[in-house]
This record gives sequence, C-alpha cells and structure tokens, in this order.
Amino acid sequence: MPNVFILNGHQKYPFSEGALNNALTERAESFFKRQGFEVRKTITENPYDVPREIEKFKWADYVFVQTPLNWMGVPWSFKRYIDDVWTLGMMGELSDHDGRSSAEPKKNYGLGGKMNGHYMLSFTANAPKEAFNNPEEKFLDGLSEDDLLLPMHLNFKWNGYKPLPTFMAYDVMKNPDVENDFLRFDEHLSTHFG
Repeated sequence: MPNVFILNGHQKYPFSEGALNNALTERAESFFKRQGFEVRKTITENPYDVPREIEKFKWADYVFVQTPLNWMGVPWSFKRYIDDVWTLGMMGELSDHDGRSSAEPKKNYGLGGKMNGHYMLSFTANAPKEAFNNPEEKFLDGLSEDDLLLPMHLNFKWNGYKPLPTFMAYDVMKNPDVENDFLRFDEHLSTHFG
C-alpha cells in the first residue's frame, strides 16, 4: 500500500481564508484514500514538530503539495516550514548536506538527496492561464508554470524527489471557475495516480 504525505501550504489572509486550497486538499485526501493509499497530512501554517515532519517525508512514497501562488512563490508560513524541516533534514535525514564531498568540493552541488519518492505540486493562482507560455504577455515573458515554480522543483530535487506533472487552478480571485477546476483536478489525479 503506497504512502502519501499531503502538505496544505495555504496561509489565511483577511481576503483569502483558504476555502479553495482546503477543498482541493480534501479532494486529494479523499482520492488517495479511495485508491488505497495511506495518508498523512500537515497544514503548514499550524504548529508542527520538526522531527515528526521529517519522519513523514521519510515514510512517504509520494508528497502532494497544495498551496497558493503568493508573490511568485509559496506563502511565508510554508517557506518557514521548508526552512525549518528541510534544513534539519539536510543534516543526514533527507539529504547529505549539499551533496559535495571533501574529495570533490566543486562537484555534485544539490545532489545529496536521500529520498526516492515522487512529488506533485498543485497551485492556485490569481494569474490567468493565458499569462503563461505566452511571450506577448510581458510580465512573465513566456515563462511556463513550471518555469515560475523552479525554486520549489529544485527544493524537492535537493532531497532526491522526482516530479509528477504540476496542476494549477488559474484566475481564482478575479474570474474563478471552481467547478471546472475540480473536474480538471480530479482528472489530473486520476491520470497520474489512478
């Protein structure tokens, strides 16, 4: 029976209580349980015990991340979680420091990861789908969703994880299409985990 660790990276703001991220997290949890996965979950803005969180990563075959896109990255409470948990994990639990050795001090930076599982990123974004992969949109200059999320992908690669395709719900503040997002989300999970 595979194990999945779900991270809900939403941070509450007066204008965004996290209803969509919470709903997507719950949908993912229900999906994984129906598929026979063992599930553990953390809400990153809530208090957590760092050694216990490291054990969840070591236990998991898959890590599923649900989070909003805030200022082209994850919310600060999720970033704090990453700094707390993965920094301690870098001391040998999740990775062997930065992967370099005294014999090869200039090679293999970032390749000390000990995890052999996979991860999936699922983001909610205020940006419309049309803002991505389009050189005529001058802010992102043709960047794809995964180009923009490169720091998160590198964080997982640092620990040895392999990516599964990213999901994004677009334009969620100004032009939400939640029912369609749910349908696309369910199909995405079924395609990659079904």
